[in-house]
Amino acid sequence: MSQIKNEIIKIIPMGGVGECGKNMYVIEVDSEIFIIDAGLMFPENEMLGIDIVIPDITWLEENKERIKAIFLTHGHEDAIGALPYVLRKIKAPVYGSKLTIALAKEKMREHNIKTDGLFHTIKSNSRLKFNSVIVSFFHTTHSIPDSLGICIHTSEGKIVHTGDFKFDQAAKGFYRSEIGKMANIGDSGVLCLLSDSTEAEHPGFATSESVTAQEISDAFHTAQGRVIISCFASNFIRIQQALDAAYENNRKVAVVGKSIERSFEIALKLGYLSIDDPDLIIPVQKINQYTDNEIAIIFTGLMGEPIEALQKMASQNHKQINVKKGDTVLITATPTPALETSLFKTVDMLYRAGAVVLSSNRKAYVSGHGSQEDLKLMLNLMKPKYFIPIQGEYRMLFSHAKVAQQVGLSRDQIFIPSKGEVVEYKDGEMTAGSRVQSGNVLIDGIGVGDVGNIVLRDRKLLSQDGIFIIVVTVNKKYKKIVSGPEIISRGFVYVRESEQLLEEAEKIVHSIAEEAISGNSFDWSSFKQDIRDRLNHFLYEKTKRRPMILPIIMEV
Repeated sequence: MSQIKNEIIKIIPMGGVGECGKNMYVIEVDSEIFIIDAGLMFPENEMLGIDIVIPDITWLEENKERIKAIFLTHGHEDAIGALPYVLRKIKAPVYGSKLTIALAKEKMREHNIKTDGLFHTIKSNSRLKFNSVIVSFFHTTHSIPDSLGICIHTSEGKIVHTGDFKFDQAAKGFYRSEIGKMANIGDSGVLCLLSDSTEAEHPGFATSESVTAQEISDAFHTAQGRVIISCFASNFIRIQQALDAAYENNRKVAVVGKSIERSFEIALKLGYLSIDDPDLIIPVQKINQYTDNEIAIIFTGLMGEPIEALQKMASQNHKQINVKKGDTVLITATPTPALETSLFKTVDMLYRAGAVVLSSNRKAYVSGHGSQEDLKLMLNLMKPKYFIPIQGEYRMLFSHAKVAQQVGLSRDQIFIPSKGEVVEYKDGEMTAGSRVQSGNVLIDGIGVGDVGNIVLRDRKLLSQDGIFIIVVTVNKKYKKIVSGPEIISRGFVYVRESEQLLEEAEKIVHSIAEEAISGNSFDWSSFKQDIRDRLNHFLYEKTKRRPMILPIIMEV
């Protein structure tokens, strides 16, 4: 425990609760602030045109002098993806395992952000001492090696953040959980446990990765033609299993994907991926030099990229590789709920192209997150006084809370906070209620936060009923229409088949323009609003659609 008596302890989720991704949790002990993870989230369906979503860190910026450290649990985008945006505003030391720090530094290079002296590599046996707390770590099993749990020692007990985890008795090397260390942490007193809820709705234990490895190996062995395996770029355990299966079955491997080159090289260089044959990897341009049963292709990307690329391959539109009859396709990249429809469409297209498809309906997919029995085991190891489920949509957090009750915690010991809600421990009691500023910051291209609800609303309207632009040039002095009205329509009606509708719309605008310029006073805003109102009524009456109407009035 901390040697200093801690008066106030606050736990504030800035992201990662009520959503999948965007993980960021703040632990405030007296005057010191510690941040755990700085992740991004990929956009939901209604976030049209948005590239990524990161947490709103306005409150952290206002308190940046008190921020002592940022701890990273692992190297996935939902844990490190927002780091470049955070470090532009907050210059705090960043701690993580060797692979996590290497991947984070690479992200900084992509964004041209200098990292001099900011990044620090720690091991699971490291102990960091701050004024108010001591911080230690423990290894967890996840789909990326060197994943860590974070343990913050206070005078009132430990605050434990599990990171992403599951328990896999067959896990080896960099993927093995330090269960003994977890038990020791629990025996020495845990004040509050923050635990991964991603798979909290699923009963039983998470399936072992050894099952997946065997399935992949069998698929490689029985495939008559090429094997194409689709996974996410940072799912190193899946990439390693594919490499091992290819070596066992005398297949050469071509690695394809925008996101794989960087992470693949880093993992190889640091020893987190192993290749038994130095000639195993070949450039994609050389696959035609081998017979089909000598080739395996690992296809990776971020979020939807593997699925979108497979669609192009199935429709024979990919620049490098197209699916052909006899190929075996293993889809191990399980999509977010927003992309499930796209996955089903992709599988259908692959079958039409003549491929044999093995997706998550078999055992080719195993989650890197613990199911209910894994979560119970973590709770029993830690024996927390209070519990906060994190990392998941509300139904997942609620399911995890029910699991906690099954192992003996009461409702008074469990808190399910929303983003920005402060859970505070003071005078021997944990309470919740106050809030800090939080929410989403939308990234679109190079714009950070310049797209808000109004812009998204306009994009949604444009996507539903299109746009209707009216251009009119007038001469106020002589009170006459110089040119127009000219109508430009996009996404509203097919112009060639709607000439009569457009002619009637032009007549309405012409009438409005004549009325506006014939009077003693000319009001631009009233003129434009009149066009919008009357056209909106006319077009809805004729088509039952409401396009976005943009009047452009020019004066000569």
